[in-house]
Amino acid sequence: MSHNHPEVTRRTPLAIAASAGALSIIPDAVVAANAKSGVRPFKFSASSAQLADLHRRVVATRWPDAETTSDDSQGVRLETIKKLAKHWEGHDWHRVEARLNSFPQFITEIDGLDIHFIHVKSKHDNALPIIITHGWPGSIVEQLKIIEPLTDPSAHGGTDTDAFHVVIPSLPGYGFSAKPRETGWNPPRIAKAWAVLMQRLGYTKYVAQGGDWGNAVTELMAVQEPAGLIGIHTNMAATVPADIAKLLSSGAPAPADLSDDEKRAYGQLDDFYKNGLGYAIEMNNRPQTLYSIVDSPIGLASWMLDHDIRSYRMIARSFDGEKEGLTPNDVLDNVTLYWLTNTAISSARLYWDNAHFPSGGFFDPRGIKIPVAVSAFPDEIYQAPQSWAEKAYPKLIHYGRPAKGGHFAAWEQPELFTAELRASFKSLRDQI
Repeated sequence: MSHNHPEVTRRTPLAIAASAGALSIIPDAVVAANAKSGVRPFKFSASSAQLADLHRRVVATRWPDAETTSDDSQGVRLETIKKLAKHWEGHDWHRVEARLNSFPQFITEIDGLDIHFIHVKSKHDNALPIIITHGWPGSIVEQLKIIEPLTDPSAHGGTDTDAFHVVIPSLPGYGFSAKPRETGWNPPRIAKAWAVLMQRLGYTKYVAQGGDWGNAVTELMAVQEPAGLIGIHTNMAATVPADIAKLLSSGAPAPADLSDDEKRAYGQLDDFYKNGLGYAIEMNNRPQTLYSIVDSPIGLASWMLDHDIRSYRMIARSFDGEKEGLTPNDVLDNVTLYWLTNTAISSARLYWDNAHFPSGGFFDPRGIKIPVAVSAFPDEIYQAPQSWAEKAYPKLIHYGRPAKGGHFAAWEQPELFTAELRASFKSLRDQI
């Protein structure tokens, strides 16, 4: 299928990776094999006209009045989004572009749709192949900080035995993947496509990882049990017991017999369901209505910032100069990618497809039978308690509770996230 982003170029015959030690020129034989299987090299270059138009729109933003509260209970605060706009005026997209294009990127058609992915092979022959899936409002930008630590662990605090071959696809309708022209691209269908991708790349044994939509896709891969998938890792586990889910839906207080960890998780979920689902409700029901976030960069940025309250507050603090988690550049790297690829609505349709072709509740256990590892970060939508994880995943091979990190764990805390992945899959490496 054609790929309709402006000024896209595809490298032939070699895809060149410019990263110290772990990455190298891809051999001609590999390039030839990729071409035979329909895998095409890819890189992206935004035009000067696109970037000038973005700058013009940011500067010309028509601002609303400030919120009538002294907190963020009405949404993204005017003061915060004005600071973002000011920072955006000086944001360097070419820096991001160079970083993206330093990694081998490819396009391949699966189930009638062009899928974009980063594919970085470790120099270590015993590396464990892993496919890592982002969510919304994320993108492949979320995972850029963990590629080198995973593929070249000895240069990043690990040992050669911790090495991974890394595959990072863009979800359909996100980033550089094509936009579906039909309904039905829900998490089960994406899960099947990812299994095809790993098979096409020649991986006979591999693991999968995901958070947010990436968790749904990864867990459904585990449910489908494609040949070669030996285990998964999640940083947004689906573990909420049915009786707890029923109480949450009714707005009832937490049961008195819950443990401290379970009470904390209950409170986090209750807060999210009551105060944090506005974006999801609209995208579940009427994603096509969101024309304003396609036309206004600031509209897009504010929509993306208002995902969950802990992430929003961390991002707001970063624009106040506090150094924790994401930086202002991190945030704008991701928002700019959405803007340049015009994927605000096409990405939102994943919510509609999931709602109309349902595959189970977002946090409901799915009956996974293969090995599962869980990293429960404290500022995630909810920090899954170990007791719930043990019930949801009969073959729980790792449970970690990192000291810090939230919804965008790999992006916010790459060192902690990398350590969790290394620990999670250590027991499965003898299967490759």
